[in-house]
Amino acid sequence: MEANKKKRQSNQYDKIFKENIEAVISSIMQNILEITAVSMEELPDDIQHTKERKPDTLKKITDDKGNTFVLQIEFQVKNEDDMVYRMLDYYGMLERKYKLPVKQFVIFLGADKLTMPTELNRERLKFSYPLISLSTLDYHIFLKSDKPEEIILGILANFKGENPENALKQILIRVKETTEGDFSLNRYFNQLRVLAQLRNLELNLKNAMDSIAEYIKEERDVLYLRGQEKIIESLLTKLNYSLEQIADIAGVSLDFVKSVKQRLTTK
Repeated sequence: MEANKKKRQSNQYDKIFKENIEAVISSIMQNILEITAVSMEELPDDIQHTKERKPDTLKKITDDKGNTFVLQIEFQVKNEDDMVYRMLDYYGMLERKYKLPVKQFVIFLGADKLTMPTELNRERLKFSYPLISLSTLDYHIFLKSDKPEEIILGILANFKGENPENALKQILIRVKETTEGDFSLNRYFNQLRVLAQLRNLELNLKNAMDSIAEYIKEERDVLYLRGQEKIIESLLTKLNYSLEQIADIAGVSLDFVKSVKQRLTTK
């Protein structure tokens, strides 16, 4: 059950980045990878049909120094011991197919300490790739953007000691300021709700949303955690489920269920 939940969440994170990558790729290159592109061309990701996984992002780039290369970016939610071998596989296939220099980056979305090996040093083979954790970056980098797809990444960055709810308020307000139309606004708020699970910030996000109700009308609140609270309360009081089972049924973190239970016991 827990494995299925993690797989479902991982699919949700992948979906968000696939939906948003084209809008944010230039900013990610400029602000995170320190690449200034003057031209960018989409490359097919079917570099080898027998591979189960395809590159998350694959582009042919010409930068401001006149260098042309293949850029591959992978987004990782959890540490993967064999990541270095996967990146080496990709490197060989990309080099062989395009006959161009290959630049690879892995961007880590999780909050855990990085433990993935990033290099191989053998007698006749030396290979490495850069590994960047979003949790080490200042979230203000993303707040400065005028693209909501990029602003929402601030929830995965470093709040620099700031109160999480205050940081989340700023993210929510900037998303609203840069979004046109209720449909798009709802989409980004829903993506924020999903990404909040990576940092166990669901309750903080709900509280931040409550506190900026004057800026965002209540009927636009797609962070349906209020409704989830009622569901969780019902499951806690009427059925003999474990906290882990309730978290899985409601699609929220165990910490969120615990917070609802604690509030119920103090009523």
